[in-house]
Amino acid sequence: MAKSQPKYKPLLFTTTMRNPMRMKALLNVLKQYNGQLLTDGLSIEIMGVIISYGLYRPTKAVTNSIEEKWGAKKISEKSQIGIKVLDQQEIRHLLIHNPQKHKEAGFKRGWPSRFATIFDFAKELGFIYYEVGALIEFSSIGLRLADSVEINIDNDFIIYSEPNPEVEQQAFRNTLAKSQRCNPFVRVLNENVPLILLLDVIKKINNDDNYNNVGIAIHEIPLILFWKNNDSEELYQRIKLLRKQYGYSPTWEIIIDICINEIMGGEYKEFEPKTIMLDYTDEFIRKMRLTGLISIRGGGRFIDINYNELEKVNYILENYSDYPKFITGREYFNYMSEVDENLISFTAIETTIEQNNSLLNRWTNIYNWEKIKAELNILNRKGITKDDTLKYLANPIRLEFLTSLAIKSKFPHITVIPNYPCDDEGIPTSTAGGGRGDIECIEDESNGILVEVTMSEVEIRLLWKFGQFLDI
Repeated sequence: MAKSQPKYKPLLFTTTMRNPMRMKALLNVLKQYNGQLLTDGLSIEIMGVIISYGLYRPTKAVTNSIEEKWGAKKISEKSQIGIKVLDQQEIRHLLIHNPQKHKEAGFKRGWPSRFATIFDFAKELGFIYYEVGALIEFSSIGLRLADSVEINIDNDFIIYSEPNPEVEQQAFRNTLAKSQRCNPFVRVLNENVPLILLLDVIKKINNDDNYNNVGIAIHEIPLILFWKNNDSEELYQRIKLLRKQYGYSPTWEIIIDICINEIMGGEYKEFEPKTIMLDYTDEFIRKMRLTGLISIRGGGRFIDINYNELEKVNYILENYSDYPKFITGREYFNYMSEVDENLISFTAIETTIEQNNSLLNRWTNIYNWEKIKAELNILNRKGITKDDTLKYLANPIRLEFLTSLAIKSKFPHITVIPNYPCDDEGIPTSTAGGGRGDIECIEDESNGILVEVTMSEVEIRLLWKFGQFLDI
């Protein structure tokens, strides 16, 4: 059967691994098979382990026993909620009663193809390389990402913890600086590096005296998703025209008309407006923020450069704007997996105590106590926030941010020092790194507490200087 010809398409970062914690956990599981020969049988075995750990959950023929194990919870210090591991009989039951109709090139239809689908994004990003009949191969950056998660089994409970959260930012900054739309793994004609296109367009907009130096508007992001080439000047000029004609309030129909009829020449029509304007846009922003280079401004209405990381932004634009092209997937993987120490070196931007308190005071003026409490309750219920800023923060990051705001709101006289890295708006880009407390609270020279937060039932523990634990 002849392959379909590549076409211009809007950018959709896969949602298979939308949650970065899930990606890291899946890579941690796959690491057990690093260096083994991949066969269809081994891919099914790996899928069985992934199912047993609750990282992939089939929906058919789920027994009461399985439901109970998936619903079981275990609170563990500094870990996420644990679930009970499935036994071999339960795994086999789910594999048999959930036949996969999926088919990926080079893999048998069914569970082997499902394996390929789950890991294809990690392969495209240069974290792992695999194909049937070859050895499973982790890159050095892929191993770092896999090792940033710990998976332990305690009395049949699986406990996931993240001792090195900073590695995620390093890994995604290293790979997204190079990730090309048109590559051997993806059959599209669009020719650009999305992160570079975004950063370059933002710099051009911010250098324009007609604008207020807050970056690109959220509703303008679809133009980047549809853009055919890497010409940031042309895209910048198109955004200028859009703003001249409609200001900052164009309708969805106007944006979609530009994307479909002007950029794509009417060739791409099968979509729901919400898919482009919300779903694709949100997913793009989430992936770009994983680099730590992007700030959210204007209550979630604009995306801008994080000026705390301007040196890295300039480095990327200077060194990766011109990029090589590759014919084979292997060549592209080798390029993507190369480690640039200038991108992964972790030098957290230290803010002064005065800056910390100024930023927290600013956000407590934006989010009052009732709003903070409501958002913490949403986390507790595992609900979905509707806040245009908080929605871009993964739950553990959001918890540390909201907890810092809660303490500052209730005890404004206390000096609150969160240890998460943040952008120039004071919004965290990651959870606090290992080896130090999450949040330091200082009343005076002799009184202070260390606050450690965990997603386990959104339990917050305060460690007093006398060693006493106080739950709130």
